[in-house]
Amino acid sequence: METAVKRMYEGMFLVDSALAAQDWQKVLDEVNRILNRASAEIVSVRKWDERRLCYDVNGKSRGTYILAYFSCETDKLAGIDRDIQLSEIIMRALVLKADLIKKEDMEKPTPAEINPQGEAPEGQPVPEQPVAAAPAAEEVA
Repeated sequence: METAVKRMYEGMFLVDSALAAQDWQKVLDEVNRILNRASAEIVSVRKWDERRLCYDVNGKSRGTYILAYFSCETDKLAGIDRDIQLSEIIMRALVLKADLIKKEDMEKPTPAEINPQGEAPEGQPVPEQPVAAAPAAEEVA
């Protein structure tokens, strides 16, 4: 009998900013549903930031990124990828192996936590830097 290997993963999920602002709980519930369906042990799920995208994704020019740390069996990643592809809420996602990330690094404040209103320090405007949308979820074993 084989024993399944559980690894730590970092997932970055991209969702529509308008939907995230309108119904944040629905967005979080969708991420949690996908991870729970794969029997993943969720360490944290937080809003990473809202950004203007380099190019439109599903007709949207802005996106909200959600950063999640979770551990699950390696053979469950294909199911997570499938659920992401079928989700109408998640536009893109990237899942990476995070075995070497320390707990204190996972708990560091995100850009959204540092500047919750999108304000730059000392009253300077926040530079709008477009970011490329994450590709479809990658399966990492």
